[in-house]
Amino acid sequence: MATTQKTIKVSIKRQPNPQTPARTETFEIPYRPNMNVTSLLGEIAANPVTNTGDTTTAIAYDSNCLEEICGSCAMLINGKARMACSALVDKLEQPITLAPLSKFPIVRDLSVDRSVLFQNLKAVKAWVPIDGSYDLGPGPRQFPQIQEQRYPLSNCISCTICMEVCPQFNDSTNFVGAATIAQTKLFNMDPAGSVLKEERLRALAGDGGVQECGMAQNCVAACPKQLPLIEAISDVSRDVVIQQVKDLFAM
Repeated sequence: MATTQKTIKVSIKRQPNPQTPARTETFEIPYRPNMNVTSLLGEIAANPVTNTGDTTTAIAYDSNCLEEICGSCAMLINGKARMACSALVDKLEQPITLAPLSKFPIVRDLSVDRSVLFQNLKAVKAWVPIDGSYDLGPGPRQFPQIQEQRYPLSNCISCTICMEVCPQFNDSTNFVGAATIAQTKLFNMDPAGSVLKEERLRALAGDGGVQECGMAQNCVAACPKQLPLIEAISDVSRDVVIQQVKDLFAM
Protein backbone atom coordinates (compact mmCIF):
# COMPACT_ATOMS: atom_id res chain seq x y z
CA MET A 1 0.00 0.00 0.00
CA ALA A 2 1.46 3.35 -1.06
CA THR A 3 1.95 6.04 1.56
CA THR A 4 1.98 9.77 0.99
CA GLN A 5 5.12 11.53 2.19
CA LYS A 6 4.48 14.39 4.54
CA THR A 7 5.52 17.77 3.19
CA ILE A 8 5.99 21.29 4.50
CA LYS A 9 4.27 24.06 2.59
CA VAL A 10 5.99 27.44 2.70
CA SER A 11 5.09 30.71 0.96
CA ILE A 12 7.91 33.23 0.53
CA LYS A 13 7.71 36.88 -0.42
CA ARG A 14 10.33 37.49 -3.11
CA GLN A 15 11.79 40.63 -4.63
CA PRO A 16 14.95 40.46 -6.77
CA ASN A 17 15.76 44.13 -6.19
CA PRO A 18 14.18 47.24 -4.64
CA GLN A 19 12.85 48.46 -8.02
CA THR A 20 11.00 45.23 -8.89
CA PRO A 21 7.48 44.53 -7.54
CA ALA A 22 7.31 41.80 -4.91
CA ARG A 23 5.77 38.42 -5.66
CA THR A 24 5.03 35.28 -3.67
CA GLU A 25 6.32 31.82 -4.46
CA THR A 26 5.14 28.64 -2.76
CA PHE A 27 7.20 25.52 -2.16
CA GLU A 28 6.52 22.05 -0.78
CA ILE A 29 9.49 20.52 0.99
CA PRO A 30 9.76 16.91 2.22
CA TYR A 31 9.23 16.86 5.96
CA ARG A 32 12.02 16.02 8.38
CA PRO A 33 11.68 16.27 12.15
CA ASN A 34 13.51 19.02 14.04
CA MET A 35 13.94 21.32 11.05
CA ASN A 36 14.28 25.05 11.56
CA VAL A 37 13.39 27.76 9.03
CA THR A 38 17.04 28.14 8.02
CA SER A 39 17.31 24.45 7.10
CA LEU A 40 14.01 24.80 5.25
CA LEU A 41 15.53 27.56 3.11
CA GLY A 42 18.56 25.34 2.57
CA GLU A 43 16.32 22.60 1.17
CA ILE A 44 14.82 25.10 -1.28
CA ALA A 45 18.33 26.21 -2.31
CA ALA A 46 19.23 22.58 -3.07
CA ASN A 47 16.13 22.15 -5.23
CA PRO A 48 14.60 25.53 -6.17
CA VAL A 49 11.36 24.25 -7.70
CA THR A 50 7.97 25.69 -6.76
CA ASN A 51 4.96 23.58 -5.85
CA THR A 52 3.70 24.04 -9.43
CA GLY A 53 6.89 22.53 -10.85
CA ASP A 54 8.48 25.77 -12.04
CA THR A 55 12.23 26.09 -11.64
CA THR A 56 13.24 29.29 -9.86
CA THR A 57 16.25 30.78 -8.14
CA ALA A 58 17.40 30.03 -4.58
CA ILE A 59 16.03 32.34 -1.90
CA ALA A 60 18.36 35.13 -0.78
CA TYR A 61 18.53 35.46 3.00
CA ASP A 62 21.07 36.31 5.68
CA SER A 63 22.44 33.63 8.00
CA ASN A 64 25.65 32.85 9.82
CA CYS A 65 25.91 31.30 13.28
CA LEU A 66 22.74 29.12 13.25
CA GLU A 67 22.50 29.41 17.04
CA GLU A 68 20.87 32.80 17.70
CA ILE A 69 24.09 34.69 18.32
CA CYS A 70 24.89 36.62 15.13
CA GLY A 71 21.41 38.15 14.72
CA SER A 72 21.57 38.08 10.93
CA CYS A 73 18.65 35.75 10.11
CA ALA A 74 15.82 37.92 11.47
CA MET A 75 12.74 37.90 9.25
CA LEU A 76 8.95 37.80 9.43
CA ILE A 77 7.84 34.22 10.07
CA ASN A 78 4.07 33.77 9.95
CA GLY A 79 3.85 37.54 10.32
CA LYS A 80 6.02 37.69 13.45
CA ALA A 81 9.55 39.10 13.62
CA ARG A 82 11.86 36.36 14.86
CA MET A 83 15.07 34.47 14.18
CA ALA A 84 14.98 31.83 11.45
CA CYS A 85 17.59 29.66 13.18
CA SER A 86 15.51 29.24 16.35
CA ALA A 87 12.10 28.99 14.64
CA LEU A 88 11.33 25.27 14.63
CA VAL A 89 9.12 24.06 11.80
CA ASP A 90 7.34 21.56 14.07
CA LYS A 91 6.05 24.45 16.18
CA LEU A 92 4.85 26.64 13.28
CA GLU A 93 1.40 26.69 11.72
CA GLN A 94 1.31 25.74 8.06
CA PRO A 95 1.46 27.00 5.45
CA ILE A 96 4.53 28.82 6.75
CA THR A 97 4.84 32.35 5.41
CA LEU A 98 8.21 34.06 5.18
CA ALA A 99 8.78 37.74 4.43
CA PRO A 100 11.61 40.25 4.96
CA LEU A 101 11.58 42.71 7.84
CA SER A 102 9.26 45.51 6.74
CA LYS A 103 11.04 48.59 8.11
CA PHE A 104 14.38 48.22 6.38
CA PRO A 105 15.36 48.67 2.70
CA ILE A 106 15.12 45.51 0.64
CA VAL A 107 18.32 44.06 -0.76
CA ARG A 108 16.83 40.89 -2.25
CA ASP A 109 14.11 38.46 -1.16
CA LEU A 110 14.46 38.00 2.63
CA SER A 111 17.66 40.02 2.89
CA VAL A 112 17.38 43.65 4.05
CA ASP A 113 19.81 46.50 4.69
CA ARG A 114 19.99 47.07 8.46
CA SER A 115 22.88 49.52 8.38
CA VAL A 116 20.72 52.17 10.08
CA LEU A 117 21.32 50.37 13.38
CA PHE A 118 25.07 50.62 13.00
CA GLN A 119 24.83 54.27 12.01
CA ASN A 120 22.86 54.85 15.22
CA LEU A 121 25.49 52.99 17.26
CA LYS A 122 28.18 55.18 15.70
CA ALA A 123 26.18 58.28 16.59
CA VAL A 124 26.21 57.36 20.30
CA LYS A 125 29.81 56.10 20.20
CA ALA A 126 28.86 52.62 21.37
CA TRP A 127 32.39 51.45 22.06
CA VAL A 128 35.13 51.64 24.68
CA PRO A 129 37.74 54.19 23.52
CA ILE A 130 41.38 53.14 23.57
CA ASP A 131 44.54 55.08 22.81
CA GLY A 132 46.46 52.99 20.30
CA SER A 133 46.86 49.22 20.03
CA TYR A 134 49.60 48.79 22.60
CA ASP A 135 49.16 47.09 25.96
CA LEU A 136 47.26 49.43 28.27
CA GLY A 137 47.54 47.17 31.28
CA PRO A 138 44.63 45.89 33.34
CA GLY A 139 41.34 47.75 33.02
CA PRO A 140 39.53 49.45 35.90
CA ARG A 141 37.88 47.18 38.42
CA GLN A 142 34.14 46.59 38.12
CA PHE A 143 31.90 45.85 41.06
CA PRO A 144 29.99 42.56 40.74
CA GLN A 145 26.72 44.49 41.00
CA ILE A 146 27.66 46.52 37.91
CA GLN A 147 28.76 43.39 36.07
CA GLU A 148 25.36 41.81 36.74
CA GLN A 149 23.59 44.84 35.28
CA ARG A 150 25.83 45.08 32.24
CA TYR A 151 25.92 41.40 31.26
CA PRO A 152 22.31 41.12 29.99
CA LEU A 153 22.79 44.26 27.88
CA SER A 154 25.95 42.78 26.36
CA ASN A 155 23.85 39.92 24.94
CA CYS A 156 22.37 42.15 22.22
CA ILE A 157 22.85 40.44 18.84
CA SER A 158 21.94 43.45 16.65
CA CYS A 159 19.05 41.55 15.05
CA THR A 160 16.93 44.78 14.82
CA ILE A 161 13.78 42.91 15.85
CA CYS A 162 13.19 45.55 18.54
CA MET A 163 13.23 48.20 15.80
CA GLU A 164 10.94 46.20 13.52
CA VAL A 165 8.20 45.88 16.17
CA CYS A 166 8.55 49.43 17.52
CA PRO A 167 5.69 51.76 16.46
CA GLN A 168 8.00 54.76 16.92
CA PHE A 169 10.58 53.45 14.47
CA ASN A 170 9.21 54.37 11.04
CA ASP A 171 9.76 56.57 8.00
CA SER A 172 8.35 59.62 9.79
CA THR A 173 10.79 59.60 12.72
CA ASN A 174 14.50 59.32 13.30
CA PHE A 175 14.05 57.28 16.50
CA VAL A 176 17.21 55.29 17.15
CA GLY A 177 15.41 52.31 18.67
CA ALA A 178 15.76 50.29 21.85
CA ALA A 179 18.98 48.48 20.89
CA THR A 180 20.98 51.70 20.55
CA ILE A 181 19.66 53.07 23.83
CA ALA A 182 20.47 49.82 25.64
CA GLN A 183 24.02 49.87 24.29
CA THR A 184 24.36 53.46 25.50
CA LYS A 185 23.60 52.28 29.03
CA LEU A 186 26.01 49.35 28.64
CA PHE A 187 28.97 51.52 27.68
CA ASN A 188 28.10 54.34 30.06
CA MET A 189 28.35 51.86 32.92
CA ASP A 190 31.75 50.63 31.75
CA PRO A 191 34.58 52.20 33.83
CA ALA A 192 36.58 52.92 30.66
CA GLY A 193 33.64 53.57 28.35
CA SER A 194 32.13 56.16 30.69
CA VAL A 195 34.71 58.65 29.37
CA LEU A 196 32.27 59.28 26.50
CA LYS A 197 29.13 59.24 28.68
CA GLU A 198 28.28 62.93 28.24
CA GLU A 199 28.67 62.73 24.45
CA ARG A 200 26.38 59.71 24.28
CA LEU A 201 23.71 61.38 26.39
CA ARG A 202 23.84 64.57 24.32
CA ALA A 203 23.42 62.51 21.16
CA LEU A 204 20.29 60.90 22.61
CA ALA A 205 18.86 64.27 23.64
CA GLY A 206 18.53 65.39 20.03
CA ASP A 207 16.27 64.44 17.14
CA GLY A 208 15.36 60.74 17.22
CA GLY A 209 16.63 60.39 20.77
CA VAL A 210 15.30 58.61 23.81
CA GLN A 211 12.47 61.10 24.33
CA GLU A 212 10.71 59.70 21.25
CA CYS A 213 10.17 56.29 22.86
CA GLY A 214 6.45 55.74 23.42
CA MET A 215 7.00 52.91 25.95
CA ALA A 216 4.86 50.53 23.91
CA GLN A 217 7.10 47.71 25.21
CA ASN A 218 6.78 45.72 21.98
CA CYS A 219 10.57 45.45 22.02
CA VAL A 220 10.56 43.64 25.36
CA ALA A 221 8.09 41.04 24.15
CA ALA A 222 9.91 40.46 20.85
CA CYS A 223 13.58 40.52 21.93
CA PRO A 224 15.02 37.02 21.33
CA LYS A 225 17.64 37.54 24.05
CA GLN A 226 15.18 38.96 26.62
CA LEU A 227 17.18 42.14 27.23
CA PRO A 228 15.90 44.51 29.96
CA LEU A 229 15.11 47.15 27.35
CA ILE A 230 12.48 49.18 29.19
CA GLU A 231 14.71 49.42 32.25
CA ALA A 232 17.56 50.61 30.03
CA ILE A 233 15.36 53.18 28.28
CA SER A 234 14.09 54.52 31.62
CA ASP A 235 17.61 54.80 33.05
CA VAL A 236 19.00 56.50 29.97
CA SER A 237 16.02 58.89 29.84
CA ARG A 238 16.80 59.98 33.39
CA ASP A 239 20.49 60.41 32.60
CA VAL A 240 19.70 62.46 29.49
CA VAL A 241 17.55 64.88 31.52
CA ILE A 242 20.26 65.21 34.17
CA GLN A 243 22.84 65.91 31.49
CA GLN A 244 20.60 68.54 29.91
CA VAL A 245 20.26 70.30 33.29
CA LYS A 246 24.04 70.20 33.78
CA ASP A 247 24.60 71.65 30.33
CA LEU A 248 22.05 74.38 31.00
CA PHE A 249 23.80 75.57 34.12
CA ALA A 250 27.22 75.27 32.48
CA MET A 251 26.29 77.83 29.83
